[in-house]
Amino acid sequence: MNTEMFDKYTEQAEKLFMAPTRDYAKLAMDYAEKLIDAQMEAARTYSEIGLQQARAALEIKDTNALQHYAEKQQAVAKDLGERVKSDAEKVVGMNQQFVDETRKLVESIVQSASETASQAAKSAKKTAAAS
Repeated sequence: MNTEMFDKYTEQAEKLFMAPTRDYAKLAMDYAEKLIDAQMEAARTYSEIGLQQARAALEIKDTNALQHYAEKQQAVAKDLGERVKSDAEKVVGMNQQFVDETRKLVESIVQSASETASQAAKSAKKTAAAS
C-alpha cells in the first residue's frame, strides 16, 4: 500500500511540478537563444556599418570627396534607421511568440492540475466508500 501511494505521489509530482518546470525552462532557453542570436546579428551588422563608414571617412582627401561622403551619410542614416526598426519589430515578434507559448503552457498546466485533482478526489471517495 505504501509503495502504491508513493508511486501515485511521485506520478502527481512529476505531472504537476517537474514536467511543467522542464517545459517552461525549455521554452525560456529557446527564447533566450533566439534573442541572443538576434542581438548578435544586429551587433555584427551595426559594427560592419560603422567600420564601413570609418573606412569611407578615411578616404576623404578633398572637398568633393567630403561632399560625396556627406551625401552618402543621409542614405546610410536612412538605411540604419530602417534596420533598427526591423530589428525592433523582430524582437517584439519574438516576445509576443514567447508570451503566447507561455500562456498555452500555463493553460495546459492548469487543465492538467484540474484533471489530477478531480482524479484524486474520485480516488479518495472510492477509498472512503470501500472502508
